[in-house]
Amino acid sequence: MKEVDARGLSCPEPLMLTAEALKSADGPVKVLVTEPHQKTNVEKYAKDHGKKTTSAEKDGHIEVVIE
Repeated sequence: MKEVDARGLSCPEPLMLTAEALKSADGPVKVLVTEPHQKTNVEKYAKDHGKKTTSAEKDGHIEVVIE
């Protein structure tokens, strides 16, 4: 599983990193973010590209897994 650590980054950087990871990944991508609006943006991007997401809060950050 490819992992994108976008914790502490400002928009649109987490989204740009997510898009790049999805292009090169051949399986699920895990995106780590710190802000709820970043989680929402990543989930919307994934949905717009036909992907499913699951998310969970862990140790002060949010994990979004895109499949």
